[in-house]
Amino acid sequence: MNVLGLDTATPSTAVALARADGWLREARDEVAAGERPAHTGRLLALAAELLEQAGLAWAQLDRVAVGVGPGGYTGLRIGLASAHGIALGTGAELVGVGTLRALAEPLRARSAAAVLDARRGEAFIAVYRDGEELLAPRVCRPAELAGLALAGGPDTLAIGDGALRFRDAFECAGIAVAPAGSPLHAVGAAAICRLAISGHTVAAAPDYRRLADAEIALGAPPR
Repeated sequence: MNVLGLDTATPSTAVALARADGWLREARDEVAAGERPAHTGRLLALAAELLEQAGLAWAQLDRVAVGVGPGGYTGLRIGLASAHGIALGTGAELVGVGTLRALAEPLRARSAAAVLDARRGEAFIAVYRDGEELLAPRVCRPAELAGLALAGGPDTLAIGDGALRFRDAFECAGIAVAPAGSPLHAVGAAAICRLAISGHTVAAAPDYRRLADAEIALGAPPR
């Protein structure tokens, strides 16, 4: 099965391609702190580069897997719209993968608290061990993070840009945070491919977990 994986839930643009023979490559476009994400301009370009490296045509894709969040509102919309367009144009199956599950996927030997910076002084968090969801994704305040992370037990490791931003909240409670610069803090599109192949998929619909800024400004009721 040839699987294209995409994630735009964070400022980084992540794309990976898994070929049926086991070949797997990932390409990323990182942005510096304070810069705007380049999802629109880079997502399809990165996918095309990987297809060329793999010697595959778009029509040879069997499945398109996209990170559904939680994450940035605009980024999720771009990723999902692109994934829908690719699937429609190629006839590939379209599936979603939870972004926090993808963040935790490389860490299997111990519990992982997958934490993304949700802005507005909040974080998205979920806890996993060996592919089992111990705490479902949710949005919370920093003071709640440590208590939620302990759903994974005392050996839980906090990962993700939210774990770095709110490091003190975890370490004060005795919860370890992966070192700054660790690849564990980045959502990997290769993980999305692996989860899509193993069947850890959801509907390809956005998981915002809260209202967008524009909806809050208009006084929309909570979801």
